Amino acid sequence: MPTPEKEKQVEEIAELLKGSNLTILANYRGLNVTQMQSFRRNLKEQDSSFRVVKNTLTGIAADNIGMSEIREFLEGPTAIVTTGDDPVGPAKATNDFARSSRILEIKAGVLEGTIIPAAEVERLATLPSRDELLAKVVGGLNAPLYGLVGVLSGPIRSLAYVLQARAAQLEEGGEAS
Repeated sequence: MPTPEKEKQVEEIAELLKGSNLTILANYRGLNVTQMQSFRRNLKEQDSSFRVVKNTLTGIAADNIGMSEIREFLEGPTAIVTTGDDPVGPAKATNDFARSSRILEIKAGVLEGTIIPAAEVERLATLPSRDELLAKVVGGLNAPLYGLVGVLSGPIRSLAYVLQARAAQLEEGGEAS
């Protein structure tokens, strides 16, 4: 019979899995407390979290929400990284930390309900973040507008130069006609 505490943990893990655009399953064996705290701080800046979980409870939570496919990755010490809206930033932070620490090992990921292998999580980390993509779109939309303003202001600018030259000519010697 499961204890109320374990039932609560299963519910919390299920909510984390459901509410995350990207969930990264990782092997954290060998990380010390300082490294984990540093990694958690980096993820918090990305609106993400890092949580050590029990495989049995995570498997039950995954079954409850229809993600039983992740059971095959629940071997050995497991931690999950859950993300907010932008999956790219946390994927980059996790991938960078895995490279620099040489301890954290990405097992797999769940991107919007689809299981992706560790290599795909690493590929996701190479994409530009949501903010960078939005900035590129806005820049792309502004470029034609600036070009249009330049084209439309050309004749007006030319007319202003002609009128300015004519005014200077009239000031110098009166009307030449």
